[in-house]
Amino acid sequence: MSDDGAAIDSLWPAQASDLDDDAVIAGYEEGVSDQWVRVNFVSSIDGSATQAGRSGGLSDAADKRVFALLRRVCDVVLVGAGTVRVEGYGGMRVDDASEAWRASHGFAPQPTLAIVSGDLGLDPASDVFTKAPVRPVVLTVAAAPEARREALAKVADVIVCGEASVDTAVAVRMLGVRGLRRVHCEGGPHLFGTFAAERTLNELCLTVSPVLEGGLGKRIIDGAPQLPLDMRLAQVLRSGDTLLLRYLA
Repeated sequence: MSDDGAAIDSLWPAQASDLDDDAVIAGYEEGVSDQWVRVNFVSSIDGSATQAGRSGGLSDAADKRVFALLRRVCDVVLVGAGTVRVEGYGGMRVDDASEAWRASHGFAPQPTLAIVSGDLGLDPASDVFTKAPVRPVVLTVAAAPEARREALAKVADVIVCGEASVDTAVAVRMLGVRGLRRVHCEGGPHLFGTFAAERTLNELCLTVSPVLEGGLGKRIIDGAPQLPLDMRLAQVLRSGDTLLLRYLA
């Protein structure tokens, strides 16, 4: 079991109790190819992606454990600028155990943080940039304000991935050119909707939190046209009343 005490069992496709970290990782790595886009979300039973305006309110110890392990096996953590602000992202760093694991499995010691922002409404002096162990990447559009682009270019690699909106296929390709081929997207709902609409994701990892949230919280996809995009259930994990599901596109 992980040191954080969040016991996780496998229900399907195989049954196993109290998985250690390597066993959890093995389940999520089944079938993953060299170029891969994984999206990770938590949701209430009734479909809300937030509690009191933040996804963190729905997360429990098991979700946090998987969240950390999924960061362990990626090259780049991709996130929308709105989520960076709402969820309070700082200088992103995996822990010492993850850093050692990554180094022994051919990954860079720390994953790169990539932020998607059309208007570049980001503060170059924020901890996201000044305390990052690896120089972040900002994915933006040609129409973004030039002055903001120049300011952010001092603290991040700013990459244009479209004219008026970020093209996710271009974004994935440009990250791949930099050796960042294993993409782990942590939202938000609008960015996920774009990936789904443009058919540029391979996997969804969804934690179902055992709570009925009610209210007007967003779903895990927001702003996308009617899809649909069929996905295949690949794994079911359980921790107490929490389900951790893995779907493949």
